Amino acid sequence: MSTPSIAATRQALIAAPGKTFDLSSRDTGDKSLFEDKENAETSLKKDAATINELKDMMYAEGKRSLLVILQGMDTSGKSGTIKGVFSDTTPLGMEVKAFKAPSSNELARDYLWRIHNAVPKKGNIGIFDRSHYEDVLVVKVRGFAPKEEIEQRYAQINAFEKHLTENGVTIVKCMLNVGYEEQGVRLAERLEEPHKLWKFNPGDLEDRKLWPQYMDAYQTAVTRCSTRHAPWYVIPSDSRTRRNAMIARLVRGALEDMKLEWPVSEYKPGDFDIG
Repeated sequence: MSTPSIAATRQALIAAPGKTFDLSSRDTGDKSLFEDKENAETSLKKDAATINELKDMMYAEGKRSLLVILQGMDTSGKSGTIKGVFSDTTPLGMEVKAFKAPSSNELARDYLWRIHNAVPKKGNIGIFDRSHYEDVLVVKVRGFAPKEEIEQRYAQINAFEKHLTENGVTIVKCMLNVGYEEQGVRLAERLEEPHKLWKFNPGDLEDRKLWPQYMDAYQTAVTRCSTRHAPWYVIPSDSRTRRNAMIARLVRGALEDMKLEWPVSEYKPGDFDIG
């Protein structure tokens, strides 16, 4: 079975800007892009190696950056995606930021302040494990801010992301769409497996009780904030291998679209005697 093209991957996963979006219609176990797991693993390995090469070129150029936003329910695999998609990527030129509950210092500022401070500098790939979308997801579901403030944030987020793209930042937004049943399996794994127990948080069970409200909040956020300059891709995430392979296709595609080239040096080999 052949690897799906980047164009086909985008078309299958995108929440088309300006179109009606129904999250419930997206199969969390969809195998249409990678029916065979071995094919997904092969594709992932090739893309991971290419991502590293392109990242080095972008770092050498030093004019543009890539921001990968990973958003999803607990156990959807944000950290696993980082480990899998960037398995061949050298640390130089990489920035990873995991957003937790805001500190008192962050709460004393506007909600986008801590996000803007974490945007990758020119030449780098930045990865957000959770993001500014927490402020229209958990904040909305838990009622941490007034409804009218949350309603304003969709347009504010769109304007913020447009500002970034107009200043050399390419954005790839991935919603890791894990199913309710699969989340239950993975939460149980965290309690049963010693190397995963540190990830378990009783608060995750409270969020699980609010699953319908979270799905509604995600659908609204994806619908309102999937734009031409920063569209949302909804990733079937019940399979870790397929999830990583699909996101690697998207990341590679974003880097290839930059038409990166090695900078031309003013120095010529014949001008120097190394001795």
